[in-house]
Amino acid sequence: MIVTVLAFLLTLGVLIVIHEYGHYRVAVACGVKVLRFSVGFGRVLWRWQKAPGGTEFVVCALPLGGYVRMLDEREGAVPEAEAAAGAFNRKPLAQRAAIVAAGPLANLGLAVLLYAAAHWIGIDEPKAVLGPPVAGSPAEASGLRSGDWVRALSRDGREWDEVHSMTDLRWQITQAAMQRGTLQLQVSDRDGRGSRTLALDLAGFDPREVDAQLMRKIGLAGAFSEPVLGDVRPGGAAAEAGLQRGDRVLAVDGRPITDAQSLRETIRAGLRDGRPAAQAWLVERGGRSLELQVLPRPARDGELTIGRIEAFVGQPPEMVTVRHGPVEGLVLGTQRTWELSVLTVKMLGRMLVGEASLKNLSGPLTIADYAGQSVQQGLAYYLGFLALVSVSLGVLNLLPLPMLDGGHLMYYIFEGVTGRPVSDLWLARLQRGGIVVLLMMMSLALFNDVARLLGLH
Repeated sequence: MIVTVLAFLLTLGVLIVIHEYGHYRVAVACGVKVLRFSVGFGRVLWRWQKAPGGTEFVVCALPLGGYVRMLDEREGAVPEAEAAAGAFNRKPLAQRAAIVAAGPLANLGLAVLLYAAAHWIGIDEPKAVLGPPVAGSPAEASGLRSGDWVRALSRDGREWDEVHSMTDLRWQITQAAMQRGTLQLQVSDRDGRGSRTLALDLAGFDPREVDAQLMRKIGLAGAFSEPVLGDVRPGGAAAEAGLQRGDRVLAVDGRPITDAQSLRETIRAGLRDGRPAAQAWLVERGGRSLELQVLPRPARDGELTIGRIEAFVGQPPEMVTVRHGPVEGLVLGTQRTWELSVLTVKMLGRMLVGEASLKNLSGPLTIADYAGQSVQQGLAYYLGFLALVSVSLGVLNLLPLPMLDGGHLMYYIFEGVTGRPVSDLWLARLQRGGIVVLLMMMSLALFNDVARLLGLH
């Protein structure tokens, strides 16, 4: 819990500081006087000012945002000489637009550097070796099998990109699903033999189904895992049957078992009319084959009654270290930032017109949870997570909504086209409407967070 809170505060602190520094740096470069640089809102906890009349830097109690307050005649009376020299509202339209756009662009630039740094450090990720495809899914229809190693993919059948890991594969599949496209996959067995080309058809996929369960809907339940037992709980069904840690399961009731996912499904189905049914297991232990009778115990899983043996089933998937050089890492960081920005805009657009579920909208609780998980997985994972949130923050702030940077840019576009600024009356109306929209979005995001924590989504 403490790690999660600290990781969340660090995430917010870094992203807010970079965002506001973008505004601040460009404002100073344009000759605008900056009165206050604030991280957070509410009661001031820390204050620093280099010289009287200079910028006041503060940290406030509520860390969910920040602001840069500039000298502006619209916010109060300003002496003429001071206004002429450094008031924001006196600056040319191009400079005002640049100051407003600098915050979101700073977040996108930070994401590029963070993704590049993660590539330079190297990330341990599951190898793109697939577990069994879900029955009746597009993955099964394509001809994918348990143990297939996806080596490369193509969207047009001519240009092929190497698949570095399972994470890389999932990202490419997500993009193809959003575009309702078809992916050509080059696969081999786990040892790299028997290369073949398959077509994963996602043309009929509904973009509204692009959510946390996307991979399972497509049929890719997870990475391949050997059917080997881990920790066995004393007194559980596995222990009573004589199973031990390290046992490799070869067959159950005469049916060969080739991966952990198949074994888990066999255990879950090990009941008859809700009552335990004995299973004949053939296992390998120390080079010898043993036959054991296993009696899964009934357990509740939501509304279902399933079988459990109270042992960890499956070895961790094979991992590969994905690392790139300085130039390639920077190029990939830029590419990933751009692709994620485009994907975010598409998802928001489809949520707006009802083509994607509003359940995809996440709030501070989800961010805090993922921040805690990523920081425990290592620096590279945390940098990647930080880059993801930085992209989201940058894109969201560019949306043409009043109260956001994109809303102000919308005003400036109007001013540039018509030659006059938006009237004070319309500014007030748009601000009120923007507040309502933002409150609705924040409420929905918080509801989704709570629903996820309670297992309702």
